[in-house]
Amino acid sequence: MLGMTLFCNPMPSLVSRAQLLIILALLTLAAALLALSVGPVPIIFGKVIGSLIPGLGTPPEAFEAATVQQIRAPRIALALLIGAALAQAGAAMQGLFRNPLADPGLVGVSSGAAFAAVAAIVFGNSIQVFDWLPARYVLPLATFAGGWLAAITVLRLSSSEGYTRIGVMLLLGLAINAIAGAGIGFLSHIADDIALRSLTFWMFGSLGKAGWNEILIATPLLLLPLILLPRRAQALNALLLGEAEAGHLGVNVEKLKRELIFLIVLAVAASVALAGIIGFVGLVVPHLIRLWVGPDHRLLLPASALLGALLLTLADIGSRLLLAPTELPIGILTALVGGPFFIGLLLRNKTNAGVL
Repeated sequence: MLGMTLFCNPMPSLVSRAQLLIILALLTLAAALLALSVGPVPIIFGKVIGSLIPGLGTPPEAFEAATVQQIRAPRIALALLIGAALAQAGAAMQGLFRNPLADPGLVGVSSGAAFAAVAAIVFGNSIQVFDWLPARYVLPLATFAGGWLAAITVLRLSSSEGYTRIGVMLLLGLAINAIAGAGIGFLSHIADDIALRSLTFWMFGSLGKAGWNEILIATPLLLLPLILLPRRAQALNALLLGEAEAGHLGVNVEKLKRELIFLIVLAVAASVALAGIIGFVGLVVPHLIRLWVGPDHRLLLPASALLGALLLTLADIGSRLLLAPTELPIGILTALVGGPFFIGLLLRNKTNAGVL
């Protein structure tokens, strides 16, 4: 089966499964604290603690406390949530399609969600959808609908006689990405200046607009897949044997597919709605974890969430420091890392028959 060799033969582990999760959690916490300290205005660690917990650490200046509390803290919180959600969604999608090349971005979910988001930005002021629907919910709902439509289109067209053709799925994903990219380009051409400035945010990905209001909206949307996907770990393990075998083990495969697609699209669409397109996190992170500990989703899913949160936090640090005081879009950094990794993944498996 396509790519199944990559699900096997993990590297020898020097730590237990519990130790791995603890190490990743501690590294993620350390990265978050570092991210609160660094930036165009460096703030020493003691003042960061003092800003977060009054009475502890070193008393900060008023502007330092405001920088930590109102700018950096919500930004890092959003990075942790989105990184964890994208990585876990990628691991679930790879398990669903039984292939480590599967990624929400590669199969068109991200681009479909982004196209819908851009359409909502360009036409949002001229189209009244529902009088009862608050304006702040239009963009997330449109993004979710676009990601869902892209996912269903790819899944339906790549399925034949109850079997999902992975090569067809990836090619369809490329087509969806191309169509959505053309649509975004067209909307960019007809957008006014205000909309044009807004939609450039979606093309490259950024955490620069993060605020506590965004965190309140993002938390339930992103926590739902983060909580529910690990509950499907045993079913995903059974699915690695094949759909027929999973069915014989008592797994309702079609129901599982629908649930997984819904949760994956929810995670990706919410991420795109809040931070634009951030590619390759869902591809790179699960593959790294799988190389370390193997394909068991009971560990793969939570470990991927932690490593995804860690890597996106580190990427956010890089985006703020590399061109300081100008901010480099975070999606550019993840693409610079993920692109070469994806090429290496393909080269490693070029001898496998039918990889594409």
